Amino acid sequence: MLKALKVIFSRESSIRGASFLLIITLALSNLLGVIRDHFLAQYIPTDRLDIYYTAFRFPDLIFNVLILGAIAAAFVPIYSRILREDGNKKADEMASNALSIGLLIIFISLVVLFFIMPVLINLLVPDFDAAKRVETINLARWLLLSPLFFTVSYFLGGILNSHKRFFAYSIAPLIYNLSIIVCIYIFAQRFNVAGAVIGVIVGAFLHMLIQIPSAISVKFKFKPEFNFRDSNVQKVMKLMLPRAIGLGANQVLLLAFTSLASPFAGAIAIYNLADNIQTVPSVIFGSSFATAAFPTLAALDIEREREATQFYSVFEKSMRAILFLLVPSTAFLILLRAQVIRLILGYGFFGWEDTRLATGTLGLFALSIIAQGLIPLFARTFYAMHNTLTPMTTSIISIIISVVLGFIFSKGYAGNFEGVRGLALAFSIGSWANLIMLVIALSSKVRVRFKNLWSFLIELGVLTLIASLALQLVKIIVSFSFDIDRVKYLFLQTILAGCVGIIIFLGLAWVFRLPEVRQLKKKSVFF
Repeated sequence: MLKALKVIFSRESSIRGASFLLIITLALSNLLGVIRDHFLAQYIPTDRLDIYYTAFRFPDLIFNVLILGAIAAAFVPIYSRILREDGNKKADEMASNALSIGLLIIFISLVVLFFIMPVLINLLVPDFDAAKRVETINLARWLLLSPLFFTVSYFLGGILNSHKRFFAYSIAPLIYNLSIIVCIYIFAQRFNVAGAVIGVIVGAFLHMLIQIPSAISVKFKFKPEFNFRDSNVQKVMKLMLPRAIGLGANQVLLLAFTSLASPFAGAIAIYNLADNIQTVPSVIFGSSFATAAFPTLAALDIEREREATQFYSVFEKSMRAILFLLVPSTAFLILLRAQVIRLILGYGFFGWEDTRLATGTLGLFALSIIAQGLIPLFARTFYAMHNTLTPMTTSIISIIISVVLGFIFSKGYAGNFEGVRGLALAFSIGSWANLIMLVIALSSKVRVRFKNLWSFLIELGVLTLIASLALQLVKIIVSFSFDIDRVKYLFLQTILAGCVGIIIFLGLAWVFRLPEVRQLKKKSVFF
């Protein structure tokens, strides 16, 4: 164990080491997220979970628009450039100024949001009864504390990423999810939804706290400053604007879908619970590679031929790695969707009708996994070229497509809340539209060899099909041999079928000499 940790720390600053670290910690974080959702479904009635997820909408909106966009799209590339060219002192001055201004803006925005929250919640979920709306308003106001903590935390994370230090950044989400789980277990039976909200606030604070020692270790010294005329801060604001608009549009999608689902008790919760499950593979295998590759991409200048070659190489290897992991993951999740839902959510207050509906919703969400996994890499590639306009444009267009289709599809099930499936399908179509537009846009700007991917995709498709058939055969054999209505046999069916699928896929990939599986043997995480 100690040897493994030593290897992780020694490789933390390399793309391969960072990818490995982020994959492991993101996997653990998502596992904790699954456990969190299990506890939510077990201890809180589904219609009450509607309050929990609705209360998040506006705090999330304000943080994503004002802060997250600035860090991912603008702060890291500019801070990385200053760090490389001018050293720590100048970079820290810029970071202190940006963090000070960010905190000021977010604080003012949260104060305004606190007072207008009743109006916003009444507009968002008019079909909630009066008591439900009042509780949602109160919890949403408490949740406004979390964006303050996350603002500091994500700025520190951006600084650490620029120094290619990923450990504290990567374990922060583990602490966050663990806090929510503990608070649900301790407080949910007594305080219901408020118990989970306590966990969110405590988790956000710890998410920030865990990164402070690492920030100190890279000699970051925070000195409050509010210099709006600083050219680098102005550039951050200029670059973040398109990204902020894009993230804002994504939050509009969540608001629209929340409103469309609100007339039907439990629909908001089922949408979010199924969405959380389908994001697990795309976050672990997509966001991890995109996050790890981003500082390297941001530090390269594609105007210089030698650096451009390295830029294209990093991008292409990242894309192949993501596809190698997500193509089979998508197929396996679709085939095991009923088992996954029953094992994770089918307890306590989460009844059979909820389980049935969540299974169908997850299957339609899973259609977007590949697109969702690749979008962060494409978006960050544009950010590395200081182009935030293109990802913003494609995001807005895809969200408009999703909202329009969501309205049409959800209304196709008038009279009950089966329309949540329509929202999942609309989301998947919009995700693919976003990816297709990004591929076309990037093809026109850089010399990425997308044509070389076709043979790779065909190979992946064939291997995944064979592995999926084997997985399905194991499912059938176990279902005839055991009573899978019992949890232990359902778990056995899921584990056996999943392991067989994975083993056959990796074995065939080895036989067909795919470089990605051979890199796994070398523990080089594809780079």
